Amino acid sequence: MVYNSNITSKYKTIGEVAIILKLISKKNGSLSTHTIRFWEKEFKQVKPKIFSGNRRYYDEHTINLLKKIKYLLKDKGMTLNGVKKVLNSEDSNIDELHNTSIKQKSIIKSKLNKIKKLITDIKS
Repeated sequence: MVYNSNITSKYKTIGEVAIILKLISKKNGSLSTHTIRFWEKEFKQVKPKIFSGNRRYYDEHTINLLKKIKYLLKDKGMTLNGVKKVLNSEDSNIDELHNTSIKQKSIIKSKLNKIKKLITDIKS
């Protein structure tokens, strides 16, 4: 079956998504596409399109969802069940959670700079 290249250009292959998500194996430097396939099984919200030859294709919405899953699992250290609860809760706002984290880092940096200045003042 032949597909319009305009339609398939809106989708990314699993390898392209692994690059976007920076899912690289630490052992051999290869792409960790198996991680994406695992997340597909764990999170019902991840639904790639299958056009031909059993190849997975991901649209922008699905890629953004995978980015959120990666952020919650890898950056925030949440468990699979914790991420499932966040994704299943209707009023969850992952972007707000991310922005809060950025604000907290900024506050901590500011406090550290003040402490550095105090130490410098005390030494002199």
